[in-house]
Amino acid sequence: MSSPEERSILRELIGEATTAGARQARACAVLGLSARTVQRWQGGGPEAVDGRTLRHHDPVHKLSTEERAELLAVANCVEFGHLPPSQIVPRLADQGRYIASESTFYRVLREEKQLAHRRSERPARARSKPRAVCADGPSQLFSWDITYLPTTVRGQYFYLYLFMDVFSRMVVGWQVYAEESSAQASELLKDLCAREAIKPGQVILHSDNGGPMKGATMLATLQALGVMPSLSRPGVSNDNPFSESLFKTLKYRPAYPLQAFDTLFAARAWVTGLVRWYNREHRHSAIRFVTPAQRHANLDQQILDRRATLYEAARQRNPLRWKGPTRNWKRVHTVHLNPDQTDNFEPIKRDHRQEQKAA
Repeated sequence: MSSPEERSILRELIGEATTAGARQARACAVLGLSARTVQRWQGGGPEAVDGRTLRHHDPVHKLSTEERAELLAVANCVEFGHLPPSQIVPRLADQGRYIASESTFYRVLREEKQLAHRRSERPARARSKPRAVCADGPSQLFSWDITYLPTTVRGQYFYLYLFMDVFSRMVVGWQVYAEESSAQASELLKDLCAREAIKPGQVILHSDNGGPMKGATMLATLQALGVMPSLSRPGVSNDNPFSESLFKTLKYRPAYPLQAFDTLFAARAWVTGLVRWYNREHRHSAIRFVTPAQRHANLDQQILDRRATLYEAARQRNPLRWKGPTRNWKRVHTVHLNPDQTDNFEPIKRDHRQEQKAA
């Protein structure tokens, strides 16, 4: 409902718009009004009042004050205080009692701010998205995870620990163990940092919220090595997309064994060949179809330049076959992890470099 003063201002604005050449219906839509409402205002004169009533109507079947108090008393009693309305109403029916419908229980409890959490376990906590980070070169941002490998014993598995460089997509460390362990993951990380000559403050290591990732041994190793941890939200696989995508690439290859592994040695031997193929033969689509090893060694720019030259020469030889530009062979210079649509990533990258200098 609007006052006469507000209506007068709105009518003046619409009049100015229509005088300038705008259609009245479009001008009304911009202000959130219907053209019929404005026509009614214009026909009623400047002193026209809103014809809608201010009377408040209470439903005839509304709960009385006593009934509402009884509902709250039952919902908060010792017998039902830990149960949701979907469990309270059937139990009351078994006792031969009807107080209100299930939806009414929900509505009243919601109005009284008693519906958020009624059970005894710890309430769910809001989880914020991991901070957006980026890498513009190798050995800046790693991602790791653990996946199952089937064994010949039903219900038992081998576990593949896999570390990848997010910028180059190269598998930089892996091992297969018979169990999940934070201690084994920390030993693998120590070996990785030694081989790659990782300095304190140089690398951010992203993972999900699994037990080995948050274990005390792993956290202590991260602190000792100067590796900065980054954890995804529980149950949100999109927060760790690079490792999830890598596992799918590896497990959906035609060479993936149809039979389960009978020994740990057989599993390790298969993963050895798999990682060699992935790093040195597989052309990765996200890095312009160069191999991860080529990008990790900073050889991809030369390869992409040669491809661009080749395509441009082919276009010059027969321009009628090319309706637009040639295939995009431009290098992907920056890779983002969990980006925000409105974020500017440069401050994060600059802070990361400052941390390196400080270390």
